[in-house]
Amino acid sequence: MHRRLSPDERHAEVLAAALKAAQEFGWSQMTRDHIATIAVASPGLVSARLGSMAQARDAVMAEAVRLGVLSVVAQGITARHPLALAAPLPLQQSALASLLPRHV
Repeated sequence: MHRRLSPDERHAEVLAAALKAAQEFGWSQMTRDHIATIAVASPGLVSARLGSMAQARDAVMAEAVRLGVLSVVAQGITARHPLALAAPLPLQQSALASLLPRHV
């Protein structure tokens, strides 16, 4: 039997799913349905926990900056998202460097 998650635990779970959706589908292309599928939740629950898609993208960018998820931070920088642009400079540099092709 599964224990029911607290609202904070469920929010964290949905936010983690949203971050994964941003990595898989692209930060600006992720949808409520992408997040819901990854979270094994309804789109309505995603909306209840993260708000509108604009609010969800803001929350995902904040989490990506906090965790140092380079691919998502790089997308935020190229989209000129304020949270990505306010990230520490070393994180911004690493995120942008991750976009460059690697020479072998």
